[in-house]
Amino acid sequence: MTTTTPTRLLRSRRDGRRARELPGGATPHSAAAPPRRQDRLRRLVRGADDDPNWARPALFALLTLAVVVYGWNLTNSGYANEFYAAAAKSASKDWKAWLFGSLDSSNAITVDKPPASLWVMGLSARIFGFSSFSLLLPQALMGVGTVGLTYGAVRRWSGHAAGLLAGLIVTMTPVAALMFRFDNPDAMLVLLMTAAAYCVVRAIEVSGRDEPTTTRRGRVRSASATALRWMVGAGLLIGFAFLTKMLQGLLVLPGLGLAYLVAARFSLGTRIKHLAAALVSVIVGAGWFVALVAAWPAGARPYIGGSTNNSEWELALGYNGLGRILGGDGNAGGGGGAGAGGGGFGGTAGLFRMFNSQFAGEISWLLPASLVLLVAGLIARRRAPRTDLVRASLVLWGGWLVVTMLCLSFMKGTVHSYYAVALAPAVAACIAVGGREVFARRSSLLWRVVLGAAICVSGVWSFRVLTTPASGWMPWLKWVCAIAAVLGAMTFVAAPAWGARARRVAVTGLVVGVLGGLGGTSAYTFATMASGHNGSMPTAGPALAGARGGMGSMGSAPGGAQGAPGGSTGSAGPAGSGTTGSSGAAGQAPSGTKPSGTAPSGAAPSSGSSGSASGAASSGGSAASSGSSSEAGASGSTTGTQRSVGSAGAQGGSTSNAALVKLLDATNSKWSAAVIGDQSAAGYILSSDTAVMSIGGWSGSDDNVTLAQFQQYVKNGDITYFIAGGGMGGGPGGNSGSGAQITAWVKAHYKATTVGGVTVYDLTKATS
Repeated sequence: MTTTTPTRLLRSRRDGRRARELPGGATPHSAAAPPRRQDRLRRLVRGADDDPNWARPALFALLTLAVVVYGWNLTNSGYANEFYAAAAKSASKDWKAWLFGSLDSSNAITVDKPPASLWVMGLSARIFGFSSFSLLLPQALMGVGTVGLTYGAVRRWSGHAAGLLAGLIVTMTPVAALMFRFDNPDAMLVLLMTAAAYCVVRAIEVSGRDEPTTTRRGRVRSASATALRWMVGAGLLIGFAFLTKMLQGLLVLPGLGLAYLVAARFSLGTRIKHLAAALVSVIVGAGWFVALVAAWPAGARPYIGGSTNNSEWELALGYNGLGRILGGDGNAGGGGGAGAGGGGFGGTAGLFRMFNSQFAGEISWLLPASLVLLVAGLIARRRAPRTDLVRASLVLWGGWLVVTMLCLSFMKGTVHSYYAVALAPAVAACIAVGGREVFARRSSLLWRVVLGAAICVSGVWSFRVLTTPASGWMPWLKWVCAIAAVLGAMTFVAAPAWGARARRVAVTGLVVGVLGGLGGTSAYTFATMASGHNGSMPTAGPALAGARGGMGSMGSAPGGAQGAPGGSTGSAGPAGSGTTGSSGAAGQAPSGTKPSGTAPSGAAPSSGSSGSASGAASSGGSAASSGSSSEAGASGSTTGTQRSVGSAGAQGGSTSNAALVKLLDATNSKWSAAVIGDQSAAGYILSSDTAVMSIGGWSGSDDNVTLAQFQQYVKNGDITYFIAGGGMGGGPGGNSGSGAQITAWVKAHYKATTVGGVTVYDLTKATS
């Protein structure tokens, strides 16, 4: 007797409904009798009927691992990047600050990025209350979502094993473990780009159906209409990626667009129309906010931080756009203009930047293997028809990988090593898809050699990374990785010549080789999750030199005069992390040093008096204790404990200033105080329960408040105190522009007092 499974019953009912619908129109909704909710729940738990028994448990294990890597001891970084943490706190207090991404809740100026990631963190803070946990929880969930979407996109065309491998590689990428536990916008950026790639995969897949699909409401939709909906969804996601980190979100467009243009099973005209519709949706997804900012009266919204003319569009094309690629427009040199040897941020621009000491520990572990297997996969599918799905997958992920890697490698403006997190899904997918294609042809010696070479190069490069940037950390690990990868690969290649047990021997060799290739990146990932990270240039890997925030705190000098990312030169930090806290000579910090990664404890940042040389060195943005050296914070790695906000160094050797916090909290004006620079303002916002005005924005050079406007604010009683110091360690915000004019005017008309070592001017008591 033949039994009918629930799935077969569902399909028969669906087919019968289609037969009735197509000739004579839609049937009543009551005809859709299948228990869809129960069927979806069963499918979620057990998978599809034709899935192997191990597939769904393995997926749950992968997602559990991602939860552990991204969520375990999540608060060990405190507030991580306090610049964004302060904006998230402000977003939890004021809806206009939430909408525009204001640094302070009274809306003086926005952060220098679009606000999409702050929308999520701000809502989380409103729901759970503002804390380190509510700040970083969305980031960790975005990481788990990215792993799941990468698995789903790869699995659809290359099978469960390839999907699981891709998800595992994303999870075991150090820079992913870094940024999915951090409050920078990169976590949301990667999630949105991966979701867009998944939508394109579904659109190409739908294009191959010979019959219309039936929606949950019983409506019939053609394959073309369904594919169009997926493409429009992908465009909207990319639009929101633009609202997360502007032009970086658009780097995946060539790969996604080319894959659909090549592989979708529609006429050329239909494919072009769908791509045009997707492009329109990108413009809509990104443009609505740009238009909103332009239409909103400038006097009734915050100044757009980082722009030169208070325009979101100018910010996208200037400082966060062409300025990043070509250099200039407020961007520090990534192309050879700064630092020893012309390295600057990210090292010298060039083809091999992803393999230099600053990027190597973040992303390069499996990058050579991904390129080898990408090329091998494309060669393996060279004779496939135009609509071949596997080749389309390689075009999609390979286009993402190559375009993003080349852009990051050659951009001459500011480039930080953690930007490489955008490569993680593409690296993982190229290895999984290309590796599956090569493995499927393992009966040929040539293809076994190719796969063995990819494994060997991973192990050997891991040896190199563990030898140079991370020398001194687990010195035995590099030998284990290299030997296991090489011996395993050689065994896999040679096994067929060993007789009847060849298959078992080959599989054993392959497993050993893969484990060796993954050993270095996995160890670095677990070391990353085990230590806290702070500041504007966090780096992945173990905390060797007591610092987890490359470049020290927010915007501190790149290794002093040497330009090394994160502190004193010659330190033993991994991947160029260096010793944070001891970086830079006085007055050389390009963006000021801000307080690092702490929870509010009633202590404010404390700074030296304005004009103090030592204060400039250590408090360019965080206002460290007067005359104190930034070396005070270099004595240990970040722990899970919450320290007082405002640190003399990157790691929280802070000087509490409860008196200043009490002074600020006692005010009832619109802004309790004004200070030069976002970094200084962020520390005071997190320390107190008030809004603090930033003059000059991130670099201290934004003209968000003119002298006349500031004088009017003081006259109206909108600002109670002016706190001296801050602003780029005496950079443009401190020596020129409106910041210098306001500072000079305040000094001339108000008396200076000292509160816990900080120079404060009471703007309610003029002396002249």
